[in-house]
Amino acid sequence: MDEETLVDENFPLFSKRKPTPKPSKNSTTTAQNPNPEQRLTRTTNPTSPSSTFADLGLAEWAAQTCKELGMRRPTPVQHHCIPRILAGDDVLGLAQTGSGKTAAFALPILHRLAEDPFGVFALVVTPTRELAYQLAEQFRALGSCLHLRCAVVVGGMDMINQAQTLMQRPHVVIATPGRVKVLLEQNPDIPAVFARTKFLVLDEADRVLDVGFEEELRVVFQCLPKNRQTLLFSATMTSDLQTLLELSANKAYFYEAYEGFKTVESLKQQYIFVPKNVKDVYLLHILSKMEEMGIRSAIIFVSTCRSCHLLSLLLEELDLEVAALHSFKSQSLRLAAVHRFKSGQVPILLATDVASRGLDIPTVDLVVNYDIPRYPRDYVHRVGRTARAGRGGLSLSIVTQNDVDLIHEIEAVLGKQLDKFDCKEKEVLDNITKVYKARRVSTMKMMDDGFEEKAKARKAQKLKTLAEKGLLKKKTRKRKREKASKIGD
Repeated sequence: MDEETLVDENFPLFSKRKPTPKPSKNSTTTAQNPNPEQRLTRTTNPTSPSSTFADLGLAEWAAQTCKELGMRRPTPVQHHCIPRILAGDDVLGLAQTGSGKTAAFALPILHRLAEDPFGVFALVVTPTRELAYQLAEQFRALGSCLHLRCAVVVGGMDMINQAQTLMQRPHVVIATPGRVKVLLEQNPDIPAVFARTKFLVLDEADRVLDVGFEEELRVVFQCLPKNRQTLLFSATMTSDLQTLLELSANKAYFYEAYEGFKTVESLKQQYIFVPKNVKDVYLLHILSKMEEMGIRSAIIFVSTCRSCHLLSLLLEELDLEVAALHSFKSQSLRLAAVHRFKSGQVPILLATDVASRGLDIPTVDLVVNYDIPRYPRDYVHRVGRTARAGRGGLSLSIVTQNDVDLIHEIEAVLGKQLDKFDCKEKEVLDNITKVYKARRVSTMKMMDDGFEEKAKARKAQKLKTLAEKGLLKKKTRKRKREKASKIGD
């Protein structure tokens, strides 16, 4: 699958600045290459020797905070990236989900902030609203003894309040690309807020650098100072990240802790092959076995907002307690859904891929792919919601006759085959009448609640936005090329 690369030599991510200081004596990573032609230092698939957070050069208060939060020793990504960030290097860190990437950039940022506190000290850009709020929670926890002021700037919330918050210059701003772009363009006082920012972080960088965010990122970069540090963290490598790495004007440090797409060893990955018209019947059977299987909570991933809404109505009709998370919901309802799930009020979260990145909920023991994702990297991120931080977990993919090629592609990329999930067909189909009745009722409910009208309005707005960005023609041309190649085959 070819990806369209948006970045070129004019894409201003890594700022051109003076050579950075050498790594501190506490750093145990690869030394800078003396060859002036060599732009980056690379550590690939490293192992982490035994060390403490204090050994990495962090202040005593930071090491103590880690201890209080139950973080006994640095993970490999923290061990290798924290000293380089403290040394002033730009860093691109690639590590699998659940490996501690957030603390790898948050701790050195907070260490530097404590030495010279001012706002806005760091801007963190992330692709989804839910991830932005979770990052803010983690920053506040790690910076609890600093009286950290952290602001979240995302869509769906009042822009006037957000502008006022930014004018108060919080220490750390965590934002989604679209909302921060609007604030920068509509309020002439906002760009000056970021004039002294020391750190730019792109979390889940592969998604942030998707072609749809190019315009937003260019606006953000224009208001940032040239002498900033740029930190990129992701679980997957894409052509855009590779191009940025090659174009870096500084001695960027590249940390890579996995070979291609990889899932953790503690994750048990299974599939179940079912006829398309009884997917929901099999899902009910799986969910009814949660207690028997010792599963505390589960996330069910679907491909569209429509499927998410319909399935939530269906499961509620079947007397299951669920929370639904998709982009058609208001931000307050999205936050409420995540809170209900994280607090244990409901054991099941239905979600589109807005929940596939970064969300760290320790009680998630099961991830169900109700709809198989189109791209293997999305599969990796989805199943990464369980089996985090060394814990075990189960992922279960519901496969129909239309999904066979997608599953084979995922298996090829992972380098392993999924195991078959055993269940008794007769036991499953005992519920078919009950599920079909609930399906009819939930379909009528969705017609009555005006979801389809909302969907049409959202689609029209999305097409308008793409057209204004000039992306609609690009996508149309790409589809025509794919169609022509299929005809040629």
